[in-house]
Amino acid sequence: MIALLFIATASASPAGSSTNQIITKVHLDNVFAPALRAEIAQTLGSAADKALSRLDEIHKNYIGYSFTPGFKQISLAAGDSMSLLSGGSFILSSGSATLNIVTGTVINLSTGSEVASGAKLSLNQRYFCVENTTANIMPSTAVTGLVDGYYLSDGAVHVATGLPFTDVTAGAWFYAAVEFAYENDLFKGTTATTFSPNTSMTRAMFVTVLHRLDGLPAAGSGSGFSDVRDSSQYYYSAVIWASGNDIVNGYTDGTFQPNRNVTREQMAAIMYRYAEYKKRDLSTSGNVFETFPDKSDVSGYAEQPMRWAVSWEVIRGSNGKLLAQNTATRAEVAQIIYNYCGKIGR
Repeated sequence: MIALLFIATASASPAGSSTNQIITKVHLDNVFAPALRAEIAQTLGSAADKALSRLDEIHKNYIGYSFTPGFKQISLAAGDSMSLLSGGSFILSSGSATLNIVTGTVINLSTGSEVASGAKLSLNQRYFCVENTTANIMPSTAVTGLVDGYYLSDGAVHVATGLPFTDVTAGAWFYAAVEFAYENDLFKGTTATTFSPNTSMTRAMFVTVLHRLDGLPAAGSGSGFSDVRDSSQYYYSAVIWASGNDIVNGYTDGTFQPNRNVTREQMAAIMYRYAEYKKRDLSTSGNVFETFPDKSDVSGYAEQPMRWAVSWEVIRGSNGKLLAQNTATRAEVAQIIYNYCGKIGR
């Protein structure tokens, strides 16, 4: 009787309580598990609701904005404005404009400095919106420029899109670079429908691209090279300009050899001198150059330019190597110019 009474009393207490430490399978299945599932559902449901609410807030900020994953050339009229959101950036190519920061911070990546709201934009420098930033580009004259990320304008934004080349597909690693070169008239295709990305580029072609990148400035009266005498040649003014500004050097025999294919180390040296001519940052950081297994193949004259180029990611190597003595293809030249403009500025 006493034993039965004890059992009855014990079973009358809640399972798992201080007076009844026996937890039955029935209790686990019918009480504990359902309660736990309900609590988890409530907790996760609340967290999910908060996450979805936050995503909805973020999404609302982007409604109406256009997005471009790579630089697009745009033009704006005086009096228009263009808004940029976090992660977006802008490079002013021509004209005059100021920056109005609504919220957050804008960094001039070309100088590494924070930009004050109301500052006048400098030509060919990249302005980047950090997290939680909204900023407006305010043209005081007609402007052209390059934009990437999310952007929105209250006026007409003219965006050049699409390529006519059948050999440059949207998934190609060089697509954005070729598009940039094409839209900025740096160099065109080999025909109306082909770009020939794997074709080597000559020294004359490469210098001509840089001449166009600089806006076709006036050249002097002579190159000093014995094989650059014919003013009817397409590269004549470009070589004179480059030689006169110490951007290119010839060979020891006094020739420029315009039709010789440009090598990757020659490209690095010429880009380095072009950056010096444009008074850009020539400093290097880190030891990126030392990580390339074929660094010893770089000629003495090109070592410092190559150190600079890989430090700034103007040149990133190919399959983990510099391949300094290899000739450069049209696609590689487009990519290096694209990298330079994005990292250093035009």
